[in-house]
Amino acid sequence: MPRGQFIAIEGIEGVGKSTQFERLASAIEGAGHPLVRTREPGGTPVAERIREVVLGHAEEPIPPMAELLLMFAARAVHVENLIRPALDAGRWVLTDRFIDASRAYQGGGRGISMAIIDDLAGQVLSGLEPDLVVLLDAPVETAMARIDSRGSHDRMDSERADFYRRVREKYLELAARSPERFVIVDASGDIGQVGEAIDAAAAKLLGSDADMTSSKTV
Repeated sequence: MPRGQFIAIEGIEGVGKSTQFERLASAIEGAGHPLVRTREPGGTPVAERIREVVLGHAEEPIPPMAELLLMFAARAVHVENLIRPALDAGRWVLTDRFIDASRAYQGGGRGISMAIIDDLAGQVLSGLEPDLVVLLDAPVETAMARIDSRGSHDRMDSERADFYRRVREKYLELAARSPERFVIVDASGDIGQVGEAIDAAAAKLLGSDADMTSSKTV
């Protein structure tokens, strides 16, 4: 049985990932592909409990290295118990964040060495990377205004603008270094405009193998 495709949606908080995730998922399912929807941190019962620790507000602070290790603990469970079995069974997997989130958030945002992150990735993922990363990109000011309009904030939502600028810069750096894996979608417009760009990304994904990935901004 052919291995399923593995797609991740990435971006800083406030770029509209949840809405566009569902749009892309519907396009994949509409093309007849069996799909597993998931997210990070989380995706399995154990990983979801770790998510509550990572994103929840608590009196005791979580140091950057502890945050990174918690992310990889959740990811190890997620990969072995959900993602690999689904891909091996020929199902497609669409995840809201994956390894590039750690590179951007804990690497770019927290300043943890990329060598440490890559070493952990090697141990946990054994070479597993998304076949395609859809990066929703918007100016930090636009994203933060959307976060403020949501009302309730988790621990990541509560970070300052300079943190998100570092995260965004790292995401764009990752996309520039791996253009064969990334499609950058301009997420600064309204939901309809971004949705049209997601439809264009879906068309690339669902077309021929040669057209599946592109570094072009859509």
